[in-house]
Formats: sequence, structure tokens, C-alpha cells
Amino acid sequence: SEEEKEKKKKKKKGGGGEEVEEEEPDESMLDWWSKYFASIETMKEQLRQQEAAAAEAEEKEEMEITEGSKGQAKNKEKSKAPKDDKKKKQQSAPELPEKKNKQKIDELKVFNKELETEFDNFEDWLHTFNLLRGKIGDNDDNATEEERIVGRFKGSMCVYKVPLPDDITKEAGYDPNFGMFQGIPSNDPINVLVRVYIVRATDLHPADINGKADPYIAIKLGKTDIKDKENYISKQLNPVFGKSFDIEATFPMESMLTVAVYDWDLVGTDDLIGETKIDLENRYYSKHRATCGVSQTYSIHGYNTWRDPMKPSQILSKLCKEGKVDGPHFGPGGRVKVANRVFTGPTEIEDENGQKKQTDEHLALTVLRHWEDIPRAGCKLVPEHVETRPLLNPDKPGIEQ
Repeated sequence: SEEEKEKKKKKKKGGGGEEVEEEEPDESMLDWWSKYFASIETMKEQLRQQEAAAAEAEEKEEMEITEGSKGQAKNKEKSKAPKDDKKKKQQSAPELPEKKNKQKIDELKVFNKELETEFDNFEDWLHTFNLLRGKIGDNDDNATEEERIVGRFKGSMCVYKVPLPDDITKEAGYDPNFGMFQGIPSNDPINVLVRVYIVRATDLHPADINGKADPYIAIKLGKTDIKDKENYISKQLNPVFGKSFDIEATFPMESMLTVAVYDWDLVGTDDLIGETKIDLENRYYSKHRATCGVSQTYSIHGYNTWRDPMKPSQILSKLCKEGKVDGPHFGPGGRVKVANRVFTGPTEIEDENGQKKQTDEHLALTVLRHWEDIPRAGCKLVPEHVETRPLLNPDKPGIEQ
């Protein structure tokens, strides 16, 4: 596809280096990668500031230790980011234009850990209980819990006193006769389309004698088993994959997605470097809305086109309805009222020909980005993001690969 070609072009140019040299980035040159690299730069900048602040604090505490800590901070940075050195060299342009760029290019959130750790495992109402096989005889004594799992029970248990205290009935708008679990999705199987984007892997464990690896991606979900073997990346421990995969699946039967990186071998079988498992069902049902992240701006063309199948206004209406929240009421002068909060924002949008149209979408998006401020029903919604997941290997338990 055009997009892929564009991405490949970007990569050859050394990813994101070229934007810094121009004063104003040209819209048509920007793509998702520009956004990603801009976000990475911001993240590194924050890290630097944190480290500098920490070093300063330590300096105040005790003069002798500082020399050591500074050295450490420097080393830490080196060891942490060997993969980013190439990019740094290309970006030795003067400081000023870069700052302009930063405001210009929209960014996404780069989490340096799994999304789950940021959002309490998406167990806001679905908890997972492993169902284990009983032990038969001695040979099961040393079987790991993982090997004894025969299924998973997902649900929530709630014990409450009847009659319900007033604050609960008022607070939640519950009719206690129907129990506490209202507005919970039905148990019927649902078909979903899962789209997996794999950006890159960093610091992979060497798999070959030459201290390198030839990594490729393998994805498993239910009956679908994809091995992207022909696109392996030769002799590389920091491969940039830049791939997306579409898989159809049915919840609850197929909900555990496995993304693995294998080492391609000419002779013999390919070795697993490491894998990560993602519980898609928890994400799908979570009130944090972990299906498609909410981006910072609403745009209908260009590198930043809105990707969610639902527009911000539709998402907002749905959240208000499900949470029994009054609103959204769009008023004149770029205002919207949800519950007892009023939000303001722009009301015009430009199409690719520069024609301006009236729209409520920016306003709706402002509310979504501050959804945690809404009383009772509010919570933080997952932003547009890239998550970073450790790859693990069952043969080397607990060691990141």
C-alpha cells in the first residue's frame, strides 16, 4: 500500500531526521512515523529533565556523591538508549526550529511499559480467575501453575447489604431489585476485528553465534496463526518492523493474543526469542476504552486522520448514555455541557481543500480527553499510544528477552 511505501521511504531517510532541518514541516511529508519520532524525542527530553532534577537534588544533599551520580546518570542514558544514537546525530540542527516542530507535529503517548500496568490490568470490573487441574500423583507436584490451567473464569463478585444505603442508590441510579450489575454486556459470543501494529523491537537477545539475530514476527489468536517468516530482518537486535496485521476473532473463545519474535534460521527450526500475551477481552470490556486510543486532535485528512470507527461525538454520547450522565449539550460559542461541567473548544474544521465547516467533534474530543473529571461515571480513557511490552521466553522464566 501507499502507506507502507511511504514508511519504507521514511526508514531509508533515517526515520524522522529530515523534519528537523526544515523550518516548518511540510504536511504532505508527515506520516505516522513523524508523529512517533516526535513523541520519542519528547519522552527522552522528559527523562533527561527527570535525571537532571534527581542529580540536582542529590547534589544538594551531599557534595561528594554528586560526581558519582552524574557519571551514573550519563552511563544510564548511554546504556538505555544505544538504539537512538543514530537519530541523535541527524538532529544536531539548531535548537530553535526543533521547538517549532514540536508544536507542529501532533504526538501520541509512548508508554515505556505495558498498557495494563498503567490502567490496573483493565480489571475495572472483569477479574480473571484461573481454573486449575487437580494434582494427580507426584509428577504434578512440580508442574507450574501455567501448565495446570484448564480455563479462565472472568467475572466480578459483589456482596451488599439489603436494603441498600441511600448514597448507593442515589449515587448510581440503581434499582436495587435488579442487583448491582446493571449495564453489563451480554454473554453472547461477539465477532471482532483485531488490528495489531508492531512498531519495533529493542535490545533483543542475540540468538546466533555472531551475536546477532534474524528476527521475524509471529502472531497467534484462536485458530489464526501468522508467521511473517519471509519478512525477517537480517542480523539485527533492534529491528524496525512497522507492520500491521488484521485478524478476525470471536470473544470469549479467542481472546488471548500472543505476539512473538522468532529468530530465522536457514538450517533447523527457528528459535523463539520471546513472546508477550495480551488479554484482548479485558481491554474490550474495560471502561477505560482500550480498543482504539483517543488521539489529541480531531482531523479528517493528513497524517493525523481520526482512526476510530466512531467519531468523538458518537463516543461521547455512548459514554454519557451508559454512565447515566446528563449530556452532551452543545451550546453556542463553542461550549458543551456534560453533567455539571462545561467545556470549551474550537467549532470549525478544515477539509483537505481548506474549506471550513462547522463541527462539534473538537468539543466532544475535549470532553473525552478530560473524561476522568466527570463525576461518578468518569475515568481516564486510553490515549492514542504505543506501548512497550517485555518479551519473555518460557525456557528462561522472568528474564526479559
